Amino acid sequence: MFAVVQSGGKQYKVSENDIISVEKLNNAVGDKVTLDVLLVSDNGTVVAGNPFVKGAVCEAEVVAHGKGDKIVVFKYKPKKNERKKQGHRQPFTQLKILSIKK
Repeated sequence: MFAVVQSGGKQYKVSENDIISVEKLNNAVGDKVTLDVLLVSDNGTVVAGNPFVKGAVCEAEVVAHGKGDKIVVFKYKPKKNERKKQGHRQPFTQLKILSIKK
């Protein structure tokens, strides 16, 4: 059984006991979170929502918070001696999928 869930404007294909990294959530480590379910597949039967599947629930637990790898943002204007260098690390939350119910 797997489901397609939505969090932070992105979609993830998950099944039970998966660990996924999503956009940062304001929940403490150990909290339970419910995710919006867009599609559920169970032994070949697929149920798609419009936009969400009615009665379907995906429960997850917050495992950790962290920051991703650093990316370098470099902007410049040629022939103008104008340069700007910035670094960015995107925060994320790791979730462990506990159950998928339809």
